[in-house]
Amino acid sequence: QVQLVESGGGLVQAGGSLKLSCAASGSIISIDVMEWYRQAPGEQRELVGSISSDSNTHYSDSVKGRFTMSRDNAKNMAYLQMNNLKPEDTAVYLCEARGEAIQGKGIVDFRSWGQGTQVTVSL
Repeated sequence: QVQLVESGGGLVQAGGSLKLSCAASGSIISIDVMEWYRQAPGEQRELVGSISSDSNTHYSDSVKGRFTMSRDNAKNMAYLQMNNLKPEDTAVYLCEARGEAIQGKGIVDFRSWGQGTQVTVSL
């Protein structure tokens, strides 16, 4: 079983910055893709961006140029640097990871989610 824990959320004024972290733990062999999603109240979950094991990144149009993803494969960590935050960025930010893990005597594919961290951007 693979667990993800996000941290770094908080309250920030518009134009400010926050850096989110996602820590993966468990019997991980490798993490292929790590993604950040966000969900605002009453809204559908939205993909913010993804980062591959060799750090290729893709971002949604709404955050491109303002958000930057990175990862530390040795530590099973992913990061989301958010700059020039806007009130519409307010949401719960969730980390998701997909890869391979040990289960029993075998290797299985996994897809795990964190509980999320709240980001609130005020005017």
